[in-house]
Amino acid sequence: MLDIAIEDDRWQTAGLEALAERAATQTLAHQGVDADEAEISLLACDDDRIAVLNAEFRDKPTPTNVLSWPTQELAAAVAGGDPAQPEPDFMGELALGDIAISYDTCAREAQAAGKPMADHVTHLIVHGVLHLLGYDHIRDADATVMEALEVEILGKMGINNPYME
Repeated sequence: MLDIAIEDDRWQTAGLEALAERAATQTLAHQGVDADEAEISLLACDDDRIAVLNAEFRDKPTPTNVLSWPTQELAAAVAGGDPAQPEPDFMGELALGDIAISYDTCAREAQAAGKPMADHVTHLIVHGVLHLLGYDHIRDADATVMEALEVEILGKMGINNPYME
């Protein structure tokens, strides 16, 4: 299900593979998508690499924690609505898209929030997978739906609400 490319070795010691597998599997199951059928690529990088990607794809030449590139346009037509379910391609494969995550920004944010790195990374993978499934946070109503899903999925994994201080 997950094809992980680790460019920054610090992700190895952070246990990214296990965290990402658990987070993606839980998120897909919660949304009714068979994880065994889905394909997601994950790039584990540093701030320099993610800043280049952020500049290239979002015209923001700064580091960020996580980026995602959905394969399908699934966004809800109405603010606060449910996105469409992903469909297999003509070969029967359910390619959902790509995610990139930066070690430096994740570590900095986790430390600043006083949260375990593993919990923060898990949250960001859940967040990225939800983006691949058509969820977003640009419109307020969509952000409310997405955040509620994140809290629910993380809660099932024993992780506290990341939006509470």
